[in-house]
Amino acid sequence: MVNFVEVQKPLLYGLMKLAGVVPYSLEIEPGTKINFWVPKETLKKKSGTGKPTKPEKPKKPAVLLIHGFAGEGIVTWQFQVGALSKKYSVYIPDLLFFGGSYSENPDRSPAFQADCLVKGLRILGVDEFVPVGFSYGGMVAFKIAEAYPDMVRAIVVSGSIPTMTDTINESSLNRLGFSSSTELLLPTSVKGLKALFTIAVHKPLWFPNRLFKDYIEIMFNNRKERAELLEAVVVSNKDAKIPLFPRKIHFLWGESDRIFDLELAKNMKEQLGEKASIESIKKAGHLVHLERPCVYNRRLKKFLASIHYED
Repeated sequence: MVNFVEVQKPLLYGLMKLAGVVPYSLEIEPGTKINFWVPKETLKKKSGTGKPTKPEKPKKPAVLLIHGFAGEGIVTWQFQVGALSKKYSVYIPDLLFFGGSYSENPDRSPAFQADCLVKGLRILGVDEFVPVGFSYGGMVAFKIAEAYPDMVRAIVVSGSIPTMTDTINESSLNRLGFSSSTELLLPTSVKGLKALFTIAVHKPLWFPNRLFKDYIEIMFNNRKERAELLEAVVVSNKDAKIPLFPRKIHFLWGESDRIFDLELAKNMKEQLGEKASIESIKKAGHLVHLERPCVYNRRLKKFLASIHYED
């Protein structure tokens, strides 16, 4: 039987190539591979071979778009690529165990994801960039900013926190009516995916059950490894801390986010001090970049334009 989500992928990939990004696989270390979408102009081909040379350093400011837990990179950021690619070199990875990226390394922490992305960017010739992280990807973005401050020009986060503590995890699950993060973020049924989708948006749209079923089949593979990723996200309260970041941090938030509410974002801004700023977007939930892409893109570009790469 035809999977409608799988059938639509070639069309999406074609649109992304028209927007200026192409797929590129990297071996980060033996046994670890990450798939990226990278700016087409950085992959010049050798004459007569048709094969790309070593990736070139981007000529435009680099932006790294890091996806969340319910979809791979290009699906998550499909509405942002075209809006950004004219002025920025856009890099969209698939995190480990998403979209064909994998690792034999047993480390499942967000810090390991962060290290792999930075190693990949260095191979791609990127030495400074702005990570833009959504949800789980926001946690990875925070780890990048903490570990590689000399490479990070600023950070943008939507619907995420630096560290998922025992208390935040438990209270969030209780409030949303789920017994575990796995039950919430790794649905096995159409009913479960509908529940996640309903929580993640401001106003749910109707989709046929068949489409939900096809999405589960394509987007929720590597379940064992992803469950381990979720376990590795949670840390004890006594080990939690909010690091001091030397660069600007911008929170771009859905006003109706039910997973990480706006009040949580405001509290983070206060704790992080004058380097942090916040904007909320009305009629948008956790999936703010997909629900209100035009507004999200406009505010993201405004913030990126305020960063001086020549500093």
